Amino acid sequence: MSIHIGLITALMVSAAAIAPETAQAQEKSITTVVKISGIPWFDRMKTGVEKFAQENPDMAITQVGPATADSAQQLQIIQDLVAKGTDALAVVPMDPSILEGIFKRAMDRGTIIVTHEADNQKNTMVDVEAFDNAAYGAALNERLAECMGGKGKWTTFVGSLGSRTHMQWVGAGEENAKSKHPDMDLVDPNNESFDDANGTYEKAKEILRKHPDIKGFQTSAGNDVLGVGRAIEEAGLTGKVCLVGTGLPNPSAAYLDSGAITAIGFWDPQKAGMAMNAIAKLLIEGKSVEDGMDLGVPGYEKVTVKPGAGKGKLVIGNGMVLADKDNYKEYLF
Repeated sequence: MSIHIGLITALMVSAAAIAPETAQAQEKSITTVVKISGIPWFDRMKTGVEKFAQENPDMAITQVGPATADSAQQLQIIQDLVAKGTDALAVVPMDPSILEGIFKRAMDRGTIIVTHEADNQKNTMVDVEAFDNAAYGAALNERLAECMGGKGKWTTFVGSLGSRTHMQWVGAGEENAKSKHPDMDLVDPNNESFDDANGTYEKAKEILRKHPDIKGFQTSAGNDVLGVGRAIEEAGLTGKVCLVGTGLPNPSAAYLDSGAITAIGFWDPQKAGMAMNAIAKLLIEGKSVEDGMDLGVPGYEKVTVKPGAGKGKLVIGNGMVLADKDNYKEYLF
């Protein structure tokens, strides 16, 4: 009898030990993969991912990214995550084309794919955009034209030539200048920065030397305004050369105050991170993404839903912000 009791006790202890592992295995996971870790833009996005994780304690929600803005490193991270079996990936692609293959394989094996800044991504279930990208690029350019008086040489910077949204923004800026400001002369466009403020600074100095009469810069990656702003300030060209580009208020504050940066455009990466994760959770739960729905995130209360580049959907919010030295302090991040 004592042998039977001992056996039952042992089985109960074993079951108790296994139970937490089973519960953990059933926990759904969403992993956000950004272009590059450790820069202000994606540090801000991480606060949104962490906030969403706090609101959904029954899920495993994290953010990762490569140490440098390198599409091959990002691909390797995603391949590893797919192999480990994460339930959903929320990705900000460095280069959407490079990720098409792994996204297709991931979806074929049941992984949910949500993207951001990649409305040309074919192998995604939903791509989330904070706003219409062409309208944003045109708005940046119009602010630049206002500063330049609608004439003079100007140039553009992008994080990489493979970055879908960056190329859309500068493309829309170029079209805006051509149609509305024919006296604006675009020179040496689409300089790649790889979101490196120091590298951008060096390239901006080269451009200022090559074109001493240049009047404007339109930039795309979050660190570009910092590098170009530094080059303008050090050259003593503050107030003489205009700079409008994507950036965040806190990192840009000193250059906005000095006038080296004319204006910044942005959306809140925190809210974008939350919106991506909200959609990933909906898809995990088997729910659909519908036009006009409220994602429960500011700027995404009444989203527009359109067909995507592939079989997925394109979700567009209303989160565009333009700010200069007069109002950037309204946005404390």
